[in-house]
Amino acid sequence: MLADLTAGAVQDAERRALTRPLSVVEREAAARPAARDALAALAPADRVKIIAEVKRASPSRGALAEIPDPAFQASLYEQGGASAISVLTEERRFGGSLTDLEAVTERVSLPVLRKDFIATPYQVLEARAAGADLALLIVAGLEPKVLAELHALIIELGMTPLVETHSAEELEVAIDLGASLIGVNARNLHTLELDRDLFSRLADRIPASAIKVAESAVLAPEDVTRYREAGADVVLIGEALVTGDAVATLQGFLAAGAMPVRQKGAM
Repeated sequence: MLADLTAGAVQDAERRALTRPLSVVEREAAARPAARDALAALAPADRVKIIAEVKRASPSRGALAEIPDPAFQASLYEQGGASAISVLTEERRFGGSLTDLEAVTERVSLPVLRKDFIATPYQVLEARAAGADLALLIVAGLEPKVLAELHALIIELGMTPLVETHSAEELEVAIDLGASLIGVNARNLHTLELDRDLFSRLADRIPASAIKVAESAVLAPEDVTRYREAGADVVLIGEALVTGDAVATLQGFLAAGAMPVRQKGAM
């Protein structure tokens, strides 16, 4: 699944490059105002911070919500207290687009993540040209040399890489890379299966110098509490926010993420 999604995303980028060459995208990226400081926005605090996602569909769940106005959806997230916004731009299985990303970056004042299967410099430059402040890199989908090159390019452009992992081995790759923002995705993108305990098993391995992001498996406030108790600084949430009242749901999650952490072993 991950290989297919990545190949499709690269093919779509190559198609766009036929009408919007790399040189054009480079100029547009350079003309953008400086990226917002995502590391400051997501820095550890006495509560969990939330990256709220604009997400129409997924391979595991199918259609979730139409979201005719992604910028308005993002504005609800900002109103509800999110610390950053994620915009899925993959077209084939998630129903997203770069147009969605650009609309969101122009509406909100929060840092915005381009969530896609990024595997080429062109896609990174597209993200910056559309106003993105962060870009996702999935360790499982990239050769180490490519991962390192894209990580460096994102930083060079003033953005923040979110380096996503799914195993202890991938986490070591992210640590060796010097990633400042490390995600642990409970969903295996090869099989689409969920491992709800993955973050708790890996969190202690993430250096204190990196911001810990828990991804997937969040449908209720207690899921945010569980991640907070496991050591998450940030939780990325999509499905639960697009299928209900975005503001009320988000505020409920934030309240759960602000509860005192129980000591391990406490009754």
